[in-house]
Amino acid sequence: MATLLSALGRFAFRRRGLVVLLWLLALVGAGFAASTAPPPPADTFSMPGTESQKAFDLLQEKFPDVRADGATARVVIRAPGAEQITSPARKAQVEQLVADLAKAPEVAAVADPFQAGAVSADRTTTYAYVTYTATATELTDAAHDGLTGAMERARGTGLVVEAGGDAVKIEQAMGGTGEQLGLLVSAVVLLLTFGSLVAAGMPLLTAVIGVGIGISGITALGSTLGLSSTTSTLAMMIGLAVGIDYALFIVSRYRSEIAEGRAPADAAARAVGTAGSAVVFAGLTVIIALAGLAVVNVPMLTKMGLTAAGTVAVAVLVALTFVPALLAFAPVKVLARAERKRFTGKPLSKRQRRRADRAAADRPNLGARWASLVLRRPVAVLLLGVLGLGTVAVPAASLELGLPGEGTMAPETTQRKAYDMLSQSFGPGFNGPLTVTVEAKDAKAAAEQVRAALEKADGVDAVAPATANPAGDTALVNVVPTTGPTDARTEDLVRSLRGLAAGLESRTGATEILVAGQTAMFIDFSQTLDDALLPYLALVVGLAFLLLMLVFRSVLVPLKAALGFLLSVTAALGAVVAVFQWGWLAGLLGVDHPGPVMSTLPIFLIGVVFGLAMDYEVFLVSRMREAYVHGARPGEAVATGFRYGGRVVGAAAIIMTSVFSGFILEDNDFVKMIGFGLAVAVLFDAFVVRMALVPALFALLGTSAWWLPRWLDRLLPNVDVEGEKLTQHPRETAPERHLVS
Repeated sequence: MATLLSALGRFAFRRRGLVVLLWLLALVGAGFAASTAPPPPADTFSMPGTESQKAFDLLQEKFPDVRADGATARVVIRAPGAEQITSPARKAQVEQLVADLAKAPEVAAVADPFQAGAVSADRTTTYAYVTYTATATELTDAAHDGLTGAMERARGTGLVVEAGGDAVKIEQAMGGTGEQLGLLVSAVVLLLTFGSLVAAGMPLLTAVIGVGIGISGITALGSTLGLSSTTSTLAMMIGLAVGIDYALFIVSRYRSEIAEGRAPADAAARAVGTAGSAVVFAGLTVIIALAGLAVVNVPMLTKMGLTAAGTVAVAVLVALTFVPALLAFAPVKVLARAERKRFTGKPLSKRQRRRADRAAADRPNLGARWASLVLRRPVAVLLLGVLGLGTVAVPAASLELGLPGEGTMAPETTQRKAYDMLSQSFGPGFNGPLTVTVEAKDAKAAAEQVRAALEKADGVDAVAPATANPAGDTALVNVVPTTGPTDARTEDLVRSLRGLAAGLESRTGATEILVAGQTAMFIDFSQTLDDALLPYLALVVGLAFLLLMLVFRSVLVPLKAALGFLLSVTAALGAVVAVFQWGWLAGLLGVDHPGPVMSTLPIFLIGVVFGLAMDYEVFLVSRMREAYVHGARPGEAVATGFRYGGRVVGAAAIIMTSVFSGFILEDNDFVKMIGFGLAVAVLFDAFVVRMALVPALFALLGTSAWWLPRWLDRLLPNVDVEGEKLTQHPRETAPERHLVS
């Protein structure tokens, strides 16, 4: 592989104009396709094979007049002070609000709260249920303005009016500041790492172009493949991070090759042949981890994973071709100012060049000094790292999962205020009603029998009369629990009712009885994730293990890589629990409402962090493997790997952390959670696992770290990631002056 990639890098370097033109044409073409593509479909959430999804599909089939995915709003109205909402004056004001809501654009119907009996027991609060003809993502600004305008006019009369539901617009206060800050930090880190504006700008430029092509492609194919506007969120986050990192490693290796006296074309070819091989395999591990989300069998996660994997593939191609083409435009300006002096003025003699190279080799940098420290005290470093991460991971044992909802929004939002008003006036279970569907020949009669049985169940506050469809073969029964939708007792109630449904089917003559609703959906979703977690881990870790064994020709190296990942991701989950569930440092991070961790976070974190962790493993250990193959002793190989790769891996980790940390500035707690979890996971994995535990284990294992059974060695193909075959070809030497820049 190294030989093939080396030839590709040499071609891109020599045909720089053609390569740059092709990538710019790809960017423009993808952008044009995105701008002319039909609008992306609305966001949908489905869980094939679950009881909740079966109930949802049944509603769509049996109640065709009701658009199941139409946007809804529940406008909550409360009389001020000790007044009653049923007083003539206040009742007239509520009726005027209902009339104003009915006139708003795209409104299908508004339920009169007094006719529906939607008044609290103390007669202070009521609510109006508004349904729309469009989905939440299809609602126009006029529809949103109509809702808020009607509410503001009602507030002007003294009423307390708040609204919840997917028809209520969620304000986005950040506007991309976090991503911009992440890019700014990345630029500073790159400048400090390379000491050159040109070298610092290349990874940023190539990452932006790669992400631009990926996101434009997702947008262009959105309507055809059913990719919603939120599908690209993960692709943007991961594509930007790996795009910078992959280009960083290619540029860094090019500078090393130039410093060893190679001509620019040969240095670019060798950089792509060696570091490029590591980029290919690192990218493959990320792609495997992201594409493996399809195992979860949640279409939303599958689409996000596959589109992000496609963006990572583009980032790999950009690093292998676009980066060497850009290097050809500035072969010397990518070097630090002090290093450029070797290529200007009077050339060095061979003796001076050898003396300078020997002095540079004898002068250890920070990475080499750190490796030397770890090699002298491997047991202490290993124990300290494991105990430290283990301590941080302790809170993960108390992990509680939940789904985002209006009850977890910031207290000042209208959605949260409406949620709290309904809980106070109608009971905590009112915000999470359960929907029981009954299929039978005479569905209305069967549903009334089901209703009578449900009223006697423990934990049920109220059961509404059954509603049958026009065909009379399906009916609905709404159940209000005594506890809230996130309460563990409500989960017990759902399981109890589902167990009761089996017996009711035989007694009432019903064909099938299904229990759905917010809490039921959470139970089904959690079960789906639990069932998929072990197969997902087995698939992703198994394939990555085989890939790393192929790259490093070792059994123990991929094994310790996987174990180190489990340690770092568990510690990251512990940190997330401590901050977002327990509330530690909540004020500092702006977490308004500590509560359960988003149920998708663990598997999402596992997939993304595993891919990124293997990135650092491949980049750092591949340089060790290269030195070991070329005759270095195990300890020397570790020192060489850190000498040339430690600083770059550290810079890459800081860059990726800064990109993820930008999302902590979001107002939404769940976006904060994702950004925080990924940021701390990268920090733990890069600086504790890869930079401390890995060299400590290499020091303890010695040559055993590279052990591979002979029969397996014969079976595995030699992919030559370390570039051994490149040394068989004569290299050009660089005249150390007047290089074109």
